[in-house]
Formats: sequence, C-alpha cells, structure tokens
Amino acid sequence: MSTWRLAQTSGAASTSPPAKTSAPGAAIAAVDTSSDETPHVVILSGLSGGGKTAAAKLCEDVGYMVVDNLPGELLPALAALVSADRERFAKVAIVLDVRAGNATAALGAARDALQRRGIRPQIFFLEARDEVLIRRYSETRHRHPLADQRGIASSIAEERRLLEPIRSEAHVVLDTSDLSLRELRERLFGHLGDVAPAEGLTIQLISFGFKYGVPLEADLVFDVRFMQNPYYVEELRELSGLNEAVRDYVLALPQAARFLELLREFLEFAVPAYAAEGKTRLAIAIGCTGGYHRSIVLVDALAAWLRERGFGPVAVFHRELDRR
Repeated sequence: MSTWRLAQTSGAASTSPPAKTSAPGAAIAAVDTSSDETPHVVILSGLSGGGKTAAAKLCEDVGYMVVDNLPGELLPALAALVSADRERFAKVAIVLDVRAGNATAALGAARDALQRRGIRPQIFFLEARDEVLIRRYSETRHRHPLADQRGIASSIAEERRLLEPIRSEAHVVLDTSDLSLRELRERLFGHLGDVAPAEGLTIQLISFGFKYGVPLEADLVFDVRFMQNPYYVEELRELSGLNEAVRDYVLALPQAARFLELLREFLEFAVPAYAAEGKTRLAIAIGCTGGYHRSIVLVDALAAWLRERGFGPVAVFHRELDRR
C-alpha cells in the first residue's frame, strides 16, 4: 500500500468549474446533494502534506466547486456569495489551513457567516504521522508553509499546535498515514453529508490492529485482545470479522457480551455529556491484534446499537480490512 500517491497530488486545487466525474456511480450517488436547496459546504483543513489537496480533487470529481488558499479576510464574502447564488454554489469545498494566516479565526469567521445564512458547513481535518509527513515532503521537495531554520519536524510540530482548535471542532478527522488514494476516496465520500444536529455529534467507529499502531484520530481507544482470537481457529483464520461464522464466534464469547454491555452503559452516559459540552465529533477505536477479526465484529455490533439509539450519524471504518 503506498502513501506516496497522496503526496504526489500536492499543489493548489482549481477554482474553475469541476471536471466531469470519473468516480464510480455508487460513490457519486452517496454524496449527491442536488435535491437539497441548502448548499453543502465542506471545509477541508489539516496538516500540510496530510492529503488536503488530494481530498479537494476528489471533491471536485463529484461536482464540488473547490476554493483553495483564499485569504481568511475574504471567507465571509465567499459565504455571502454562496448564499446569494445557491444553485450555482450548491456544493462547495473550501481548503483552509495555516496559509490563511490565523486559521482558527478564519474558520470562525467563515462558519459564522455561513450559519447566519442557514448553511452549516461540514469540517474535515486531515493529518498523518510525523514520519509520514516528513517522508512526503522529502519525496515532493515542497516547502512547508511554516518552514524555518529549525527544520521540517519543528514546522510540523508548530502547525499541529496552531491547528489543534480546528481539529477539535472537526466533524471528521482522517489519518491518511496508511491510506491509498482509493481508501481516502472511500472514507471521504462515506462521510460527506454526515453533519450532526446542532446539539449532537457525529460518531466515527474504527476497527484496527495494535500491531499497525493506534489511529491518530481516536478520542477513545478500547483494547479487546483479552478475548479469544478466531485466528487460532483454523476454519476462521482467513475469514474477516464481516463473515457470519466469525461474527457468531466472537459474539458468543462471554467476554464479548460483557464488554458490549459495559461499553453501551458508558456511552449512554458519555455521548450526551460530550454533546452537552459542545463536542461535534467522537471517534471510537476498538483494536485487537491484527484488526481483522474481533475488532471488526465488535465495531459493527456497536454501530448497530448506536444507530438504534439515534445518537447521530455513525460512520464505520475497518482500517486493516484490505491488508490481506
């Protein structure tokens, strides 16, 4: 799996009318907002080298008008333009990062200007591990926008600090460290339009394998390696947690039933508390050894319960599913 493909798309996204899409029809249908009179505005923010340009091009492929590197002072005027011509600007993606100056203030101004006009933007934050960002910059030889004599690692650390307020308000945080362009497209399109109610939040569920590292975007991490591993059952070893036989095996474990019971009890308390505190996104990661059996089953079981409870939009990502 290559992360280099994300880095190779760097460069400003076009503000010209989008080209015809080449994405699969099913993916396009999943993000079609043409029937909604309220414009869908996406704000793409995140770390330099994190994949914003690739995400912007993917948005352009499905009909979004992309605006990149607009000075923060002009964002309220853009909001007024979007509101004034809602047919022309039915779908807009705004790339907003440290190049805007005070990115946090720019986001606040743009969001307030949009919300005053009845448009609630959806905020994406793209990031990656430091070593991945450094490698991408080395491969592309681009200059970091905060580059100074202290080196690239120092610039990345400073950018993380400056953008943390935006990250904390994002509806979706995507760690692109190990994502191919196809996987980025699937995750991006899977979340488009998932904006929680004004006093709710969007919930992201991630299954993962500890052997590949903990997801950067996770707010809550649960370790289920204490459960019996289907990997050691010969007939289940090559099957994923999406398979009915593996699902039945895991959910029949007494530890699994008790784990889900305790987790549901915790979330019954925590989700409303997070929402009351003003949090708009909650990323819950469940990990096992390889991320292929137990974590997938439990994430899917938890997702079904969360949707039944009606806490808000729920998105699921099985990070290690394509590793085999």
